[in-house]
Amino acid sequence: MFCFQCQETAKNEGCTVRGVCGKKPAEANMMDLLIFVVRGISFYASKLESIDEETGEFIMRAMFSTITNVNFSEDRIYEYVKEGFEIRKKVADKVGDIDGELPEEATWYSDDIEEIREKAKQVGVLTTENDDIRSLRELLTLGIKGMSAYYHHAYVLGRYKDKITNFIVKGLKATIDDSLGVDDLVGLVMECGDYAVETMKLLDEANTSEYGHPEPTEVNIGVRNNPGILISGHDLKDLEELLEQTKGTGVDVYTHGEMLPANSYPYFKKYNHFVGNYGNSWWKQKDEFEKFNGPVFMTTNCLVPPKESYSDKVFTTSVAGFDGLKHISDREEGGQKDFSEIIEMAKTCDPPEEIENGTIWGGFARNAVMNVADKVIEAVQNGDISRFVVMAGCDGRFKDREYYTEVAKKLPEDTVILTAGCAKYRYNKLDLGDIGGIPRVLDAGQCNDSYSLAYIALKLKEALDLDDINELPISYDIAWYEQKAVTVLLALLSLGVKGIRLGPTLPAFVSENVLNVLVEKFDIKPISNPEEDIKAMMNE
Repeated sequence: MFCFQCQETAKNEGCTVRGVCGKKPAEANMMDLLIFVVRGISFYASKLESIDEETGEFIMRAMFSTITNVNFSEDRIYEYVKEGFEIRKKVADKVGDIDGELPEEATWYSDDIEEIREKAKQVGVLTTENDDIRSLRELLTLGIKGMSAYYHHAYVLGRYKDKITNFIVKGLKATIDDSLGVDDLVGLVMECGDYAVETMKLLDEANTSEYGHPEPTEVNIGVRNNPGILISGHDLKDLEELLEQTKGTGVDVYTHGEMLPANSYPYFKKYNHFVGNYGNSWWKQKDEFEKFNGPVFMTTNCLVPPKESYSDKVFTTSVAGFDGLKHISDREEGGQKDFSEIIEMAKTCDPPEEIENGTIWGGFARNAVMNVADKVIEAVQNGDISRFVVMAGCDGRFKDREYYTEVAKKLPEDTVILTAGCAKYRYNKLDLGDIGGIPRVLDAGQCNDSYSLAYIALKLKEALDLDDINELPISYDIAWYEQKAVTVLLALLSLGVKGIRLGPTLPAFVSENVLNVLVEKFDIKPISNPEEDIKAMMNE
């Protein structure tokens, strides 16, 4: 195997024996083959005037399934590969005969599992020999992976846009087009950022239309004496159906990880058995899931290979999967998922063990901040707020991520942290106080809610009558781990944001020449240490 798509990749070069995430070679290779097949589908689909929704949905779902910490099951990825062969044939039949030589991605097929496994070993990222072309193809592919995740969440809530599907197809086709050089691919990467903004906006519209605008909320982090179900991941539709099916059962529901922001949506507050949040970031789940005592429901990523002591209580659904775990089938059109097995298991379990208590604030998405925009602008203009620091993105298990906690602790008291994603867990439980009633940590929500942070920045630029977004008193100190963070980064670049600090390391998939382009055009830089970075940010 060779995989270098996440921040924790071995030696910041690539995982070749087993993924740091826990992914085995057979699973990694099958994912490479799935992407190979999806590129073949995109080759044909790009020639159609209109791409049907079945094809678009499969592409987003397949790409989502290959994101880090989503799916660890070779069998389930193999089922996607087989489905991909069928989709590719349907699309190819619509296109008809094509002049010229076809790429292997458009033609290769086998129904023999051993042949498929052998082919899967041969189609990974290293098949592109030129380092810079490989780097740009991967940057584009990973950006599309994250975009596909956000698009899939919006699709579950009934949103679909042809132009987003068309770009995804265009981008994936470009990654197998040997006629495209560095400049062409750089242009497509920047276009990917444009569509990342479009996709996050679509998801924001979907979430807020269905569940209301998040509102400032004190979220309980303690426990009650009832048995519980812990829901993790990102899918709000799954949470809605779980809450509805657990009404009156005596079973409480707690969020975990990136599901924390769900506590701030008005829609979910009507459920009195929706208790609050249990635990911390995804990488602590091996300890926290065991202490929860009840079943755990993983709606998407971020799954860590579970310990045997609690693996019989972990359920997956949708694109998530792990061999040996129970899997909840997708909902039929117009229906709901069936959570009866999880609920019945929960009834037999002890209540969660308390690991902390109290409350934390959330719900400071775009609408909430805009409701107090005058107060924020006044605080900036009179000097009460000297700077905003965007510390959004991902958390991870390595010690060097303590950097973000130290930055939060050491920032001057007249600064405000804007955050989204699980990076927040490095500092959202610190007592950092407020500035005139404005909390010093404004949590906009999940990683996809980084759209709120961009929206807030653009509205502040407008309100302060500035010509350039980079004239705002905002610094960007971004943590990344997986591919959705890559999508958010490309979105920020497409909005013209410059001077982003990125850590804990720069991506292994970015070649030296490509990095030089990003540095020259956008002034991207690695983090250094808290003291030096804070000093630099305060003088920007």
